[in-house]
Amino acid sequence: MQRESGTYDVVTTLGEPVRAFVPKALPPNGPELDPAVWSGLNESAMLSLQRLSAVAGLVPSVDWLIYSAVRQEALLTSQIEGTQATLVDLFDEEAGLAISNTDDVEEVTNYVRAFQWVHAQMRSEGGLPISVRLLSEAHRHLLNGARGAGKQPGELRRSQNWIGGSRPGNALFVPPPAEKVGSLLADLERFIHDEASDLPALVRVAMVHAQFETIHPFLDGNGRIGRLLIAALLEHWQLLPEPLMYLSGYLKQHQSEYYQRLSAIRTQGDWEGWIQFFLEAVQNAATKSEQDVVALASLVANDRRRILEHSKSNAVTYRLFELLPKMPRLSVERVRAVLQITFPTANTAIKLLEELGILVEVTGQKKNRTFSYAAYIKILSQ
Repeated sequence: MQRESGTYDVVTTLGEPVRAFVPKALPPNGPELDPAVWSGLNESAMLSLQRLSAVAGLVPSVDWLIYSAVRQEALLTSQIEGTQATLVDLFDEEAGLAISNTDDVEEVTNYVRAFQWVHAQMRSEGGLPISVRLLSEAHRHLLNGARGAGKQPGELRRSQNWIGGSRPGNALFVPPPAEKVGSLLADLERFIHDEASDLPALVRVAMVHAQFETIHPFLDGNGRIGRLLIAALLEHWQLLPEPLMYLSGYLKQHQSEYYQRLSAIRTQGDWEGWIQFFLEAVQNAATKSEQDVVALASLVANDRRRILEHSKSNAVTYRLFELLPKMPRLSVERVRAVLQITFPTANTAIKLLEELGILVEVTGQKKNRTFSYAAYIKILSQ
């Protein structure tokens, strides 16, 4: 028996009638899901998350792990939507260095700000819970700029949208009519906060993401907000103590299957296939993040040891090195300003790290030089 996951409303958009899909409220039924479908995969994914948490707990400071993981997620989730920025572009922009593709980088930095705002709300005693209001405000941060100005930032859509195709009539998918978005999101919010649910938390995360993407409540940015919602739910249900996993890396690598699995929920009621794909994504992404944590921690520990053993090292050199994981691209002026030291002192500290092979000069110029913690960036870019 094929499950019906929604119904269709006929709406007129741009002068032509189209069938807009209206999803049924979660959880899926008719027939209900079989827990045997996900039990093994859910256990493996949970173990991967626990290993990632344990490994991160061994690092002296988790702050720089969070810094890199959030930026990787920001970059990869934006690349899924076609943004062309690179990790180096993002690091250069944050270091105040010149970049050429400012619009693309702005989209990535906006995601970082939206994520940080959501993260702060969830950790604040008086902050917003996961809700339509929280997601709408995150959307406002995400679209804060030239490209998003005309896309009603922070507001639920008031018109019909569609995915793929040149017009609604040849679209790949037409989300629900605008007048139903509010009630559909209210149902989704109730599902998130239903404490009586006996579904595994990761399975619920999978369902919520798919349902959000089907509702497509904003004129733009739905994919990125939907993936930000995944990270928020991992924290909300205490599946990961810190945002250390960049799930969008796996989703980008398997982008066509990602979209196909979401589509199959609507066309065939295939929630099982989507949940299996999502749990595999979590397991793979958590394992990749764990490997990166180990590689980054080993690199930083080894480089720190070499600095401490060097006869010319001093407090300024050490202070500069401790900044590198959160400032992997820099200039002498940037170091001078951050450490509040003189230009010659900053230059001397950089020169020692360059001699050790920790920093690499990337411009080939004698003035206005830029330095890179190249080995660190290489691990993050793999």
